[in-house]
Amino acid sequence: ALGRMNLFEVIRAGKAPMVTAMLAMGAFQQRIAEQFGIEPGAEMRAAIEGAAKHKLELHLIDRDIGTTLRRIYRNVPWWKRLYLFSGLFASVVVDDEISEEDIEALKEGDLLESTFAQFADSAGAIYGPLIDERDQYMAAQLLELSDGSSGRMLAIVGAGHLRGIQRYLDQGFEDRRQRMRELEKNPPARRWFKFVPWIIVALILAGFSVGFYRSPELGWTLVLEWVLINGGLATLGVAMAGGHPLTMLSGFVGAPLTSLNPTIGAGMVTAMVEAWVRKPTVADFGELRRDTTTLAGWRRNRVARTLLVFFLSTLGSAIGTYVAGFRIFDHLVN
Repeated sequence: ALGRMNLFEVIRAGKAPMVTAMLAMGAFQQRIAEQFGIEPGAEMRAAIEGAAKHKLELHLIDRDIGTTLRRIYRNVPWWKRLYLFSGLFASVVVDDEISEEDIEALKEGDLLESTFAQFADSAGAIYGPLIDERDQYMAAQLLELSDGSSGRMLAIVGAGHLRGIQRYLDQGFEDRRQRMRELEKNPPARRWFKFVPWIIVALILAGFSVGFYRSPELGWTLVLEWVLINGGLATLGVAMAGGHPLTMLSGFVGAPLTSLNPTIGAGMVTAMVEAWVRKPTVADFGELRRDTTTLAGWRRNRVARTLLVFFLSTLGSAIGTYVAGFRIFDHLVN
């Protein structure tokens, strides 16, 4: 699937953050798997091969990961989303090893239950879509499949889902099909939130207008600081990702302009330029899963680097917008 991915279409369709998040999560799994000499998804592969060998029906009962990630994103308040993406990025950068004893201890029911309880308390907005909703979805799927069946079913699930699925199997659902449809929906964005970028743009433009009204010198000072701060931080993001010099230039020129147009982001411009200049190869797509286990790999692989350019230049431009905005406000009130 990664090998067939159209990178330009991913960027143009606004799916770059989703793909980046999926790669970061997959990289964390892959790194742990390599540490212990195992293969991620081996239990699923064994289930598939076992079903084929014994000519048994096979059903995939978990919810689509894209839906889960979108529901997590929508469920997390907007001011915490940067924290969420930073955590994903940190999981790639930080190279702490987890001991085999820790993993074995975590498999014990009581410790696993208490760990998940802490997770639910400290990060309920993430725990709900990531764990609880999937427990409900898989339980509903199993109940649906069991209707009219006199045989037994073997469900292969993660240890962290066992208690939750059992609980929902025991209590059942008033209308499980309706509940499954609800859990498959992509929640709509909050209506008021889409106006926030336009409000920020209006405030920035109003600041420029007031500055030029007071004096041309003040107006051009505000514009110059806007370009230097916004463009400079976006360029810094591209440099941190190992982007091409032309991509850095596009970030410096594009970020101050795209920040005044919420329909297009600085990351979209820089990622498009990076992909056009570097021209990712089939080999880059083929090595994507392995290369993304380290920060050096993200910077080396042309596909991963393009996504990293998108993320860090977007982050730089966003920070630049607020820093420059406060600078404009400071100039106008003093």
